[in-house]
Amino acid sequence: MLVLTRKIGETIIIGEHIEIKVIEAKGDQIKLGISAPKDVEIHRKEVYESIQNENRQAVNNTFSLEQLLGEKK
Repeated sequence: MLVLTRKIGETIIIGEHIEIKVIEAKGDQIKLGISAPKDVEIHRKEVYESIQNENRQAVNNTFSLEQLLGEKK
């Protein structure tokens, strides 16, 4: 893990197209601004993990055509 120290208004560049700027710092929280191409998904970690869990559950929940149509065997 790379650890950097930045002040308000300073930025970090990731690759050629992603820029992270420190917008504000209050107490133990900071506000970041992120500029990235539209095809780059940006999520808070807890949201990303929730999406991944839902995707895994969706893959594990397989149904037959009869189940989806509500038909009985």
